[in-house]
Amino acid sequence: MIERRSTVSFPALGTSALVAVTDAGALERARAAVADVVAQFDSACSRFRDDSELCAVNSAAGRAVPASQLLLDAVAAALRAAELTDGDVDPTVGEALVALGYDRDFATVGAGGPPPPPVRIASVPGWRTVMLDRDAGTIRVSPGVKLDLGATAKALAADRAAAAAADAGCCGVLVSLGGDLAIAGAVPERGWHVRVTDDHRAGVDAPGQWIVVRSGGLATSSTTVRRWETGSGQVHHLVDPASGRSVTSIWRTVSVCAASCLDANTASTAAIVRGERAVPWLESLHLPSRLVEVAGTVRHVAGWPKDGDDLAMPEAAASGPPR
Repeated sequence: MIERRSTVSFPALGTSALVAVTDAGALERARAAVADVVAQFDSACSRFRDDSELCAVNSAAGRAVPASQLLLDAVAAALRAAELTDGDVDPTVGEALVALGYDRDFATVGAGGPPPPPVRIASVPGWRTVMLDRDAGTIRVSPGVKLDLGATAKALAADRAAAAAADAGCCGVLVSLGGDLAIAGAVPERGWHVRVTDDHRAGVDAPGQWIVVRSGGLATSSTTVRRWETGSGQVHHLVDPASGRSVTSIWRTVSVCAASCLDANTASTAAIVRGERAVPWLESLHLPSRLVEVAGTVRHVAGWPKDGDDLAMPEAAASGPPR
């Protein structure tokens, strides 16, 4: 959560959007710009809308499907994340999520009905099975492959929404989509005060930390939210591509700051999957990070600030994870 300024929130992408501005008179223009970007991403990238472009790609049985520039960009971002993380963040986890029971909007997953069946495990084909042709404007996946862009599309939407809102309002803007933050435009004199917790919906009394953010993006990945019961026990939405199962990690939550929300979310998701190996990896990338172990012990790496302090983004992190 963030400290109250001139803010507005509304439902978005199966979660909530929050828009904060430095000029209260620009709030409505900024909100409208964010809502427009969110609507475009929902139409292009949703796995739960039968009329979305992504569902058309997933249903094409191996045929190349014409795609909008937005979906081409979103899939390209997901493939870049997979390449940068050696496949730890992989957009071909869609069928694995369906097998775990995440086959519809999360608000209805596990919401009553008959007892859930035991989970089945589906393999993750791997990001190299995705063929994106920018010249032809098409995307093709192998038969049976289902893309899920949850690890990257929301973060990309936050980056683009913040930029659009700053342009529309001619002021500084912070946009949060489900707790993934992007900043654009002029920054308040004292910076943006952000509360980092396991769950962005938590109140100020929940375990967490206040920091001051002045640039780039901040993303949090957690195994404590988006959990549901199955006949085989409780599972969550972060899938280990190597196993097709919900990740079993030493971390329950990882928060990362980077040059963009997209890079931050790529790194935070990969860190959950990598476990202890995430610490030297994040240090090598100079990405300030806060990692919370399952038992609650907190570790700060790569210059993550103390409570209430400014986050000083290292120059080496300004361009995000290296290729």
